Amino acid sequence: MENLKPKISIVGCGNVGMRYAYALLISGIARSIVLVDIDKNRLEGEAMDLAHGAPYISPVDITYGDYSEIKDSDLVVITAGSKQKPGQTRLDLAKDNVELYRRIIPEVMGYSPKSIFLIVTNPVDILSYAAYKFSGKPAREVIGSGTVLDTARLRFMLAKYCDVDARNIHAYILGEHGDTEFAVWSKAMIGGVLFKDYCYICKNRALCQQKEEFNKIFNAVRDSAYKIIEKKGETSYGIGLALVRITEAVVNDENAILPVSSLVDDYLGINDVYLSLPAVVNRKGVREILKLELSEEEKNLFINSAHTLKKVIKDLGL
Repeated sequence: MENLKPKISIVGCGNVGMRYAYALLISGIARSIVLVDIDKNRLEGEAMDLAHGAPYISPVDITYGDYSEIKDSDLVVITAGSKQKPGQTRLDLAKDNVELYRRIIPEVMGYSPKSIFLIVTNPVDILSYAAYKFSGKPAREVIGSGTVLDTARLRFMLAKYCDVDARNIHAYILGEHGDTEFAVWSKAMIGGVLFKDYCYICKNRALCQQKEEFNKIFNAVRDSAYKIIEKKGETSYGIGLALVRITEAVVNDENAILPVSSLVDDYLGINDVYLSLPAVVNRKGVREILKLELSEEEKNLFINSAHTLKKVIKDLGL
C-alpha cells in the first residue's frame, strides 16, 4: 500500500496511547495510524476494534506491529512507560522510564529519524529532555505534551466557576507538568478582559473572595491527576484529547500557541531544561517560545520548577 499521509505512529498502546488513537481516529486528522507495543496479541485486537468503525469515519489506514512499521511517519507519539501509581509523584517514575527511553529512542531514530517526536510519558519534562539527548535531534523537533492538559483543566474549572464557555477563557499553567507547576494569574483573561478587572463586573462579585477562589481552583487543577488515579487507577481521556490538539497544530502547520514542554534557552537565567511555556507549534515542531513577562512571584515559581527538574536530570546523569 502507498505511504498515506499524514502518518502518525503511537509507541506504547496502553490506556493513554489507545485513548489518543481513538480520539485521533474520530478527528479525521490522520490518513495512517500505526500502533506499536510489546503486547502484540492485544495490539492486534486494538487495531481490529478501531478499524471496524471505518464506515463512520474519514478514511484511515490502521496498522500495528514493530518499529519498522513507523518508517517515514510525520509524527511519532511516545506514551510507553510505567504508569503513575496512587500516591506516587511523576518524578518518582523518572528512573525506570528514562532507562526505557534509552532503548526506545534509538529504535525510533532507526526507522523514522525525521519525524517530529511528541513525548507523553511521565515525568514528561524529564522524558522529553531524555528523548532530546538520546536522539540528537534539534530541540524544536522534540516536543513534550507539557501542561496542555493542566491548562485545559484550569480553563474548565474557571469556566465552570464563572459560568462562561471554556473557549473564552485564556489562562495558562506553566513550568513543570507536576507538583511545582503554577498558574499565570497575571495574564489570565476572560473574553479579552484580565481576570483582575473582570472580577469587578462579575455577577458573583459580592460573594467571591478572589484570591481564595483562585487558590482553590489552582489546587484542584494541580491535584486532579492524583484524585483521578486514586478513583480509577489512571488518567487517559483528557490527555488523549490534549494530544489530538497538539497533533492538529503539527500536522496542519497551524502556528498554534500551546503550553508544550520544550527546551528553555536563556529565560529568567534558565537554560538546558524542558519546561512548559507558550510556544508556537507547527509542522517543524516548536517554531519559537514566547517569553512572557511574569510577575515576580510567577518568576520565582518558574525558577523553582527549573531547579527541581535540573536536580532530577543531574541525579539521573542525563
